[in-house]
Amino acid sequence: MSAAFSCRICSQSLCGRKYIKVEEKPHCVHCYDRLYANTCHECKETIGHHEKELMHENRSFHERCFRCFSCDRSLADESFIQQGGALICSDCYCSQCSSKCAACSQPVMPGSRMLEYEGSAWHEDCFLCHGCKKPIAAEAFIPDDSNFFCVSCYEQRVAPRCSLCRKAVTKGGVKFQEEVWHKDCFLCCGCSAPLAGQSFTSQGDSPYCVRCFSNLYANKCAGCNTPITGFGDGKYVSFEERQWHQPCFKCSRCSVSLVGSGFFPDRDQILCKDCNGDD
Repeated sequence: MSAAFSCRICSQSLCGRKYIKVEEKPHCVHCYDRLYANTCHECKETIGHHEKELMHENRSFHERCFRCFSCDRSLADESFIQQGGALICSDCYCSQCSSKCAACSQPVMPGSRMLEYEGSAWHEDCFLCHGCKKPIAAEAFIPDDSNFFCVSCYEQRVAPRCSLCRKAVTKGGVKFQEEVWHKDCFLCCGCSAPLAGQSFTSQGDSPYCVRCFSNLYANKCAGCNTPITGFGDGKYVSFEERQWHQPCFKCSRCSVSLVGSGFFPDRDQILCKDCNGDD
């Protein structure tokens, strides 16, 4: 019986020798290693039956070959990260590759909860409101210079106040004469019409819509007697105490335009050279 106990492949007797069964068939260790042992991905040598084998992403390694690409420490019992095709221990990854927290300057570990903003990273517990010092986490926040505020602290401590209602202006405001308004609060001082997004002018520190300013403060054209506002075409001619819209500045007799030409005042009239010469 013992004489028939031999290697399934090479037929050498296994009596008194180490063997390995494959599908209940005995193999000597030499045949087993030749046929079934894996090749180490690192050193390209066979991983013998007596050696400890480690697997990573369908690749086999000797235990002695499974090492950090950077510091060469064994990764057999260590956490590691794959960077490109290389395996790197967590310590080397943190010192060489991971982001540093902008608050505590410690590495932000891969897989940990973190926040990123404009190229900087924070541990979730380090990203704090500058006002109340509470973690902002996934809540809305507002940057102010190099600080960050939760919405509540920003409105209470930082946001400018509307010149009309004195409430915080957090977005969509209007700035005029170094003061800030909510869009709905920026109104004409004459008729209270909203001015945000509209043409307007001012008298002193007070904003007015074009109509109210024209009716209250604008000079009247000596030709058509309507306000000269400076809006639209906006160009006008001034002589002594009178002003004209450019299209209205024409000879009182023949109506030829006097813009850019010589003219002659004649009491309440202005005359071109030809009409003045007829007198």
